[in-house]
Amino acid sequence: MKKKVGLIIACCLILCQAHAQNLRLPAFFSDHMVLQRQSMVNIWGWAKAGQQVKLIPSWSKDTLSVVVSGDATWRTQLETPKAGGPHSIKLVTPQQELELKDIMIGEVWLCSGQSNMQWSGANKLQEILDILPGSSNPNIRLLQVSNIAAQTPQHNIFDSWQTSRPETVRDFSAIGYFFAEKLSRELDVPVGIINASWGGTAAEFWTPKEKILANEQLTHYAALQKLAPRKPHQPGVLWNGMLAPLAGYTIAGSLWYQGEDNTVSYAGYDQLIQTMVGAWREAWGYQFPFYFVQIAPFVYTQYKKPNAALLREQQARTARKLPRSGMVVTTDLVDDLKNIHPTRKKAVASRLADLALAEVYARPLVDYKSPTLQDYTIEGDKIILSFAGLDGKLLVRGKEIIDLYIAGEDRKFYPAKHTVKGSRLLVFADQVKAPTAVRFGFTNSATPNLFNSKGLPVSPFRTDDWPDFE
Repeated sequence: MKKKVGLIIACCLILCQAHAQNLRLPAFFSDHMVLQRQSMVNIWGWAKAGQQVKLIPSWSKDTLSVVVSGDATWRTQLETPKAGGPHSIKLVTPQQELELKDIMIGEVWLCSGQSNMQWSGANKLQEILDILPGSSNPNIRLLQVSNIAAQTPQHNIFDSWQTSRPETVRDFSAIGYFFAEKLSRELDVPVGIINASWGGTAAEFWTPKEKILANEQLTHYAALQKLAPRKPHQPGVLWNGMLAPLAGYTIAGSLWYQGEDNTVSYAGYDQLIQTMVGAWREAWGYQFPFYFVQIAPFVYTQYKKPNAALLREQQARTARKLPRSGMVVTTDLVDDLKNIHPTRKKAVASRLADLALAEVYARPLVDYKSPTLQDYTIEGDKIILSFAGLDGKLLVRGKEIIDLYIAGEDRKFYPAKHTVKGSRLLVFADQVKAPTAVRFGFTNSATPNLFNSKGLPVSPFRTDDWPDFE
């Protein structure tokens, strides 16, 4: 009996060793994938140490060769052509041959965040359910990353690329799908969209742990995240399990919708996001664009102060300071202030796509992003505000701007009146003869009515830094 057990163990070891020496690729190098067009894209995998791996892309007459390193890994780059397809790649070793089929060349984007990015037809989102019958599209490819947390960086995921069709679109990020659909239509190229998002998660979980622990403030804020059922609660674990395996897969840029779970620690959010994005860009090896969504109005009954407004202020700061970034404002896209998951995802995706079209693909769009406060001056009884990202005029829907307040040295805020002069806003009130500060939409659930010429809302702001919220 012992001999039989020993024989079985020996056979298993031989089989495991043979499998370890097989030519293998991460799961996301698969049939139906999209590779970034006209780029040197990375491709990597595993094989027997010392072997030669040959790569033969169908779009090229050249054969690439790479020697497997002593730790059984290999890595090289492929030069991709103009957008199109389908293509294939053959991978050959002395013992094996693999072929990746139905590969498209186009634009690749990564989307991540918490539930508002994750929200899909599985959540009965009507916008997705309505388009499912016509969602089959060979030019749109989807990579859905499974929700897996890990204590150390992983080298693989369990998911492969899928074509766009009703059964794959239904459970995919609505924002990710609508973004890909608009980009593909506007650019007339294939688009691959990767969704790595998980509801109810804080940004610390998506940031490498060592980056958090290296900063005393970030470590303090991370400790405010409490254990909750069915979701992780430790720094770095979603980076490890869902993003680190993908690092190096060539992308055009990234999309981010998150922040609701960081309202408890709003004061450190700008620093946290800049740290997170810096770590992502370091891992990928280049400064790809990072476009994100400002959190939507919601009542947040658990807070006595405007934590959400204070977090939006941090997000606006990130948009100003972080290179190659941009922010979508959503104060006009909420129909139910008691629903933390606004249902108008297609409009959010469209605004994200416009950021990409204008700033990555050089489309001549005007007023394609929400204005943010740039500067202000005080002249007599008025405060005059100017805005960044504003090409045309300011527009007010209604007679007066709602959620607009002004205060003097006594720091008492009164509802304000206004005058619009082109791209400038003049703010005043009968009760305030010597104004010192203006606040606009600075509550958790404000839905103000000030817009640019294209109907995009002005981002909420305050001109003061008074500690009345601390």
